[in-house]
Amino acid sequence: MQTQDSLTEVTFHYINGEVESFDIPVTPEAFGRQLQDLLNQPILTLHLFDKTIFISTSQIVKVEVKPPVTELQGQGIFDNVQLVTALTHGTKI
Repeated sequence: MQTQDSLTEVTFHYINGEVESFDIPVTPEAFGRQLQDLLNQPILTLHLFDKTIFISTSQIVKVEVKPPVTELQGQGIFDNVQLVTALTHGTKI
């Protein structure tokens, strides 16, 4: 059985507006290390208990990962970012 620490929730946002989320049995750190290589593949294959899903990476416009992968550092990576919503827009935190 997987522990909570060894699961990563990954949400894919597609060009057509659809969104899908999956619990993947790897740590967030391991997923973060391989994310760029995964997105360079033309197809991602996800084996679920009842089916296999193939995802065209060219159709992915955004990937969300929970919990955060804070170990990633370098150019193009921003720390301590806050999401602005309709309720928080224009307010100082």
